[in-house]
Amino acid sequence: MSVLERMTSEDAIALEDRYGAHNYHPLPVVLQKGEGVFVWDVEGKKYYDFLSAYSAINQGHCHPKIIGALIEQAQRLTLTSRAFHNDLLGRYEKYAAETFGFDKLLPMNTGAEAVETALKICRKWAYEKKGIDENEAQIIVCENNFHGRTTTIISFSNDPVARKNFGPFTKGFVKIEYDNLGALKDALENNANVGGFLVEPIQGEAGVYVPSEGYLRAAKELCEKHNVLFIADEVQTGIARTGRMLAVDHENIRPDILILGKALSGGVFPVSAVLANDEVMGVIRPGNHGSTFGGNPIACAVAMAALEVVKEEGLAENAKELGEIFRKEMGKFIEGCEIVKSIRGKGLLNAILINDTEDSSTAWDICMALKENGLLAKPTHGNIIRFAPPLVMNESQLMDCISIITKTLARFS
Repeated sequence: MSVLERMTSEDAIALEDRYGAHNYHPLPVVLQKGEGVFVWDVEGKKYYDFLSAYSAINQGHCHPKIIGALIEQAQRLTLTSRAFHNDLLGRYEKYAAETFGFDKLLPMNTGAEAVETALKICRKWAYEKKGIDENEAQIIVCENNFHGRTTTIISFSNDPVARKNFGPFTKGFVKIEYDNLGALKDALENNANVGGFLVEPIQGEAGVYVPSEGYLRAAKELCEKHNVLFIADEVQTGIARTGRMLAVDHENIRPDILILGKALSGGVFPVSAVLANDEVMGVIRPGNHGSTFGGNPIACAVAMAALEVVKEEGLAENAKELGEIFRKEMGKFIEGCEIVKSIRGKGLLNAILINDTEDSSTAWDICMALKENGLLAKPTHGNIIRFAPPLVMNESQLMDCISIITKTLARFS
């Protein structure tokens, strides 16, 4: 079969199954085109995208300004590695650092890479600034976290599917219950070797768990009291998804280390970043860390355009307004519906809890029905369905989507 030959969804899925590693279980839809809040499959059927590539496409599919930046830069210079300077890296670092209020930015490519980078910075700071004995530093993490799937990251995961038969694991992590200030307080008071606290402001992959109001602020204050770095993983929650530029902005705090990815490029190119002030980032010196592609000219051009789109189009404000409408309308439906227990979220990062067990197929079956009705979403943790449309959605489109979702759910009640 020629690579240019038109293929059916069945053909494409069969090719992946035959030649690709089986590390994902996607919904059986083969997408070929995307624009704004919509995607089309290879047969030409149109869908609302209600996942946004796990919040990577906040600015909508193929946003013309971001695509324009990509094309223009790709025709000029694509990669220099960090062996040489390029004319965009400093501009991008300045723009992003000032946007988020930090002194410095370390550019990487993927979210997991950025998390690994933050962990390294934290440990080095713990030894060189806090004075912890070498190889004794520990980092506090939360149960049910999701920060990626590299070996170090799954070392502090409690997901058996991510961990089974991938050991031995990296030491140096202390797990506590999420949204439990008492547990954090105890962990800090009883361990002088803690260098940092790594936390998702909202646990997305775990099922869009929003912590109690004031939790993040109080956690930051505890970290300050014990001279511990507060590290916010905003790979999924950042870049306007929750109704503010960052999810931590809801509590008016600034992390010591900020981790960004996904929508930092609008889903157009792999771009991630770690931001911190000089006192923390200063521990990184030549040879300590690096990436051939990190900070490449295309990434820099795309990321600046992606951030400009968020600001120019008021996407954080739009996410806040539409998110309130979504939860209100879905809440009304849930009152008279047995299939959904509850809805939770912030901005346009939301989830519904299906009234069935985690090992049931109900949530998957609902997502299959939504697909047939023209809307794409995906279950997480068995009986939870996450809803995260592009932030360029308008109210009319949102109401159309709510109608699709509620009519579909009604069939399962």
